[in-house]
Amino acid sequence: MFSAQRQFKENLKRVRELGGLAAMVRSLTTSAVDVSDLWRAQIVLAVSALDQFIHDLARLGMIESAKGTRPKTEAYLRFDIPLAATESAISGTPHEEWVGETVREKHSWQSFQDPDKLADAIRLISSIKLWEAVGAEMGMLPKDLKTRLKLIVDRRNKIAHEADLDPMNPGFRWPIDAMMANDTINFLEQISDAIYKVAI
Repeated sequence: MFSAQRQFKENLKRVRELGGLAAMVRSLTTSAVDVSDLWRAQIVLAVSALDQFIHDLARLGMIESAKGTRPKTEAYLRFDIPLAATESAISGTPHEEWVGETVREKHSWQSFQDPDKLADAIRLISSIKLWEAVGAEMGMLPKDLKTRLKLIVDRRNKIAHEADLDPMNPGFRWPIDAMMANDTINFLEQISDAIYKVAI
């Protein structure tokens, strides 16, 4: 499970380096050079890093459950395994292959960014009430935590799917700056740290 957290931290390091690049470009050029798309890229990549982190946690946790080194949750026990994977298990194929590949395939079309979907993924490996536990860890009310995450994901979607254009102000993008990008990255890192602590 540590490998999922390590990869997430590496992904965030690269996201933060984009912010450093934006700051360097701004210091070397005039304000005519617009670096705002670097901040937008940071938000998209930070949300993507959280999504991948949850995918990895679910897959690795389910492998541990199948091996018997982690308690099996109700959601884990309801997870559909194809007959091909079952036959692989019976024939002695390592858990990392038959469980890992099944989870990867079944989750490949899903994104774990929305708070409810993210909690569904964690239920596969832990019986905790995720947002209550994460809220307690971060000193926030669960509903405030979920609302802030939803706003971040909504902004990510505006950037990724709508070119971050403001429909009420044609030709103009929603405002963004380095502080907004940094706050987003830091918040997502706090959430991932709390999830790792309470669910693992």
